[in-house]
Amino acid sequence: MPRRYDSGMVATSDEARPALQIDLARFRGALARFATGVTVVGHRADDGSPKGITVNAFSAVSLDPPLVLVAIARGARSHDLLRGKPFSVSVLKVEQEPLARHFAGETQDVEIRWVKGVVAPRLAEPLAWLECEPWADYEGGDHTLFVGRVVDFLFGDADALGFYQSRFVPVARPVPSQPPVPYDPFELPYDAP
Repeated sequence: MPRRYDSGMVATSDEARPALQIDLARFRGALARFATGVTVVGHRADDGSPKGITVNAFSAVSLDPPLVLVAIARGARSHDLLRGKPFSVSVLKVEQEPLARHFAGETQDVEIRWVKGVVAPRLAEPLAWLECEPWADYEGGDHTLFVGRVVDFLFGDADALGFYQSRFVPVARPVPSQPPVPYDPFELPYDAP
């Protein structure tokens, strides 16, 4: 007997098939259950001034060559300015939440300090930063996936700013006595059964 879920999914045995219509608010709610970091993507406007946009859709793509991607809404003011241009990714510390809110469009009383960078402007003193040359871009529905080749980077050690269930949250750095796992679970040469 098929099971019906609140999401509109119907499951028969281990197989789930989406309904024809997806409730976008509930879909957004499901996506909000995935915790992310918070970044500001920096770039230059046509007049050469530094600009930024808050982005939580950021991911590593490849170690060799070193590639990362950011997903930018097609309706964002920064969208067209990023196409084919260098950009930076500043990973924010927990105390930099006002910067995240500012670059998301909220009025904030915050000092914005830019560093010129090698290929693109970046924020001063984030948890980590990466400067990228354009590699490729791909259409993805209402977003564009901008892939950049990392040409310079640096990182520090502090608590990170996270985003979970549509809220900014602190992400504590690991306890020093907790050793890292001896492998990268995302780079294993096999799939689990």
